[in-house]
Amino acid sequence: MNILLAGGSGRIMDAMINKLNKGGHRVYLLTGQKGKKSSYKWVLERYNFFYDDDNVIHIMESVKPDIVLFMGAYDTNFDWTKGRQESVRFASGLINLLSVCSMMENTRFIYLSSQEVYGGSYGGHVQEDEAVAPKNYKAMAVAQGEEICKNYSKLQGINTVILRPERIYHIPEKGQEEDNPCFRMCLEAVREGKISANEKHVFSMLYLNDAIELIYKVMIEKEIKHSCYNLSSMEEINELQLAEIIKKEMGPGVSIVDNTVGESRRLILNGNRYKEEFGQKIFVHYQEGAKKAVQFIKKNKESFIAAGDTGGGWTGRAWHSMKVVLRIAVPYIENIICFFLFFILNNQTAGSRYFERLDFYLLYVLLFATVHGQQQAVFSALLATAGYFFHQMYGRSGFEVLLDYNTYVWMAQLFIVGMVVGYMRDRLYQLRDEKDEELRYVNEKLEGIADINDSNVRMKHGFEAQLVNQRDSLGKIYEITSGLEKYEPEEVLFYAAQVLGTLMDSKDVAIYTVANEDYARLFSSTSAEARKLGSSIKYTDMTELYGELREKRVFINKSLTEGLPLMACAVYAEEEMQLILMIWGIPWQRMTLAEANRLTIIGTLIQNASVRANRYMESLRSQRYVGDTQVLKEEAFARLVKVFFEARDKGLTECTLLEIMTENKKYDEAILALGKCIRQTDYMGIPEDGKLYILLSNTNKENAWSVIERFQSAGYGSLFKEEMV
Repeated sequence: MNILLAGGSGRIMDAMINKLNKGGHRVYLLTGQKGKKSSYKWVLERYNFFYDDDNVIHIMESVKPDIVLFMGAYDTNFDWTKGRQESVRFASGLINLLSVCSMMENTRFIYLSSQEVYGGSYGGHVQEDEAVAPKNYKAMAVAQGEEICKNYSKLQGINTVILRPERIYHIPEKGQEEDNPCFRMCLEAVREGKISANEKHVFSMLYLNDAIELIYKVMIEKEIKHSCYNLSSMEEINELQLAEIIKKEMGPGVSIVDNTVGESRRLILNGNRYKEEFGQKIFVHYQEGAKKAVQFIKKNKESFIAAGDTGGGWTGRAWHSMKVVLRIAVPYIENIICFFLFFILNNQTAGSRYFERLDFYLLYVLLFATVHGQQQAVFSALLATAGYFFHQMYGRSGFEVLLDYNTYVWMAQLFIVGMVVGYMRDRLYQLRDEKDEELRYVNEKLEGIADINDSNVRMKHGFEAQLVNQRDSLGKIYEITSGLEKYEPEEVLFYAAQVLGTLMDSKDVAIYTVANEDYARLFSSTSAEARKLGSSIKYTDMTELYGELREKRVFINKSLTEGLPLMACAVYAEEEMQLILMIWGIPWQRMTLAEANRLTIIGTLIQNASVRANRYMESLRSQRYVGDTQVLKEEAFARLVKVFFEARDKGLTECTLLEIMTENKKYDEAILALGKCIRQTDYMGIPEDGKLYILLSNTNKENAWSVIERFQSAGYGSLFKEEMV
């Protein structure tokens, strides 16, 4: 299914994307913000637009989603400390999303609400049809969102579903604030060394993985009986019990403050409607879920402790206060220092006929009005006035200076000039910021249009290519891969590389055979670029690649990590990894889910051909090998050498044939000694001429010298051979 997620980044969004990817769905993301966040590995397309942006309709037309999931109460884009403003933004964004969905066909809109819409205390579990009673701006906005969804469903016929997950708790991100009882208590423990708890506050919580599983079941269900469901573990717990769990995991140094006062407050949602329709099993209970969260917060407590917290220590609080004071005081300190410099200049130039018409105090005020604006201009004018009075009192009394009208004329000109210039400076900076903001807005709109256009162009080209050459046709793929059956069993994997390159439209393809649980060896390749990882790789060290192959998924190198193929998949036989197919030479635009599906199909068909060949070779083992040894008989070895040399001439592999110099034909001793010096992918044989030969696969003459040296250390010389006698 095509699924469009609308919400900000965070643990919940990451878990939802991961779950949908495992389910094989195509995931698109509307971030609800302009600033580009970290990339999402499993998102097919990401759109950085606000929910109320005009471009949302174009996004919907491009994606054509089967399901739109709006994170709602769990959307990290909204700062609910500014409740009134965010309520308006929340409602406008939701209305725009619903309006656009009403123009789409067969699109289900899922809205995530929460237990916050109920602000009272309830004796029993709260049913879905219980009247809402919000108590704050966020709760009112979320409850209003439920009503908007119901109205659109009734008036516009949209298939809307309201889900109320109850207090989702999870392992937080470093330094990220969360809104659930478990996190608040953990934060209080690391910041203040105590946990305040009220035994009369009773509630239930839902661990993130369980919540995602419950939401996912609603998303994939074709027929929904109701328009609203409570998602609740229905496992009752009070604050004191939760505090005991957290204290136990925090260890010594944390105490519990029992604040059990006031009336009882109980709020637990009734999830029986969901349980009866979809089935429900809670996997993570409080002991395990709280333990995970506590361990993470305890390990990374520095990211959660602010400088002013008790947990930060008196030095942290002192340094924080000092930085705040310095940030405010620096402009004033700078002003005072400059005042003393101008005061000295004014006194030193007094009576000079060259500087008698130059007013240093006026220059001083103009300087700070120009640099720092109106506020510092007034402060510098006050200091200049004080300096003027002090200088005038050298020859006159203070009373005479106060009675001199020239003093007030000079002060008036100083303040007027300073305030006007400061105002003009502040206004110019304000106009510049407004212009930059407007320009940034226009550029963001232009980038948004370009992003949508690029996405549509890529999809258009993909569909054009599909129509022109029908590379997606399963019939054509099977027709080409079935051609492997005409080759001898020894040739299958060599020509499988050619087939893979043809079907994936790539000149750089490699096939590795898995030697053991850690290493894989190159068997065939179509170019030097495809061989750049070398003839042997430790694939378990390639964390990104191995993680995907282990889960039997196609690896797509969207981040273009150096040293990894652009796409790869593993071929399994009886739950054991047998082959690794690697593709290097494909454009970034083709690294899509469609290409991954094609590679999976091709890998399966290659696997069938490979398995048939292996079974055939195994059935003829007694006819091909000398006794119980790994030495091939003359006919089998001659055929194998011919296949390798032909593949080498076609650029599919590298190989070297060595003749072993044995004395008195003591083959048993030579085979035993040399068998320890070669790899599992090398071959030994005794042809008609009675000599012992070794075929080194994926090894050219330059690399073969190291093997020859090992043979010499074992007491046997060797010669390069281009053919057998």
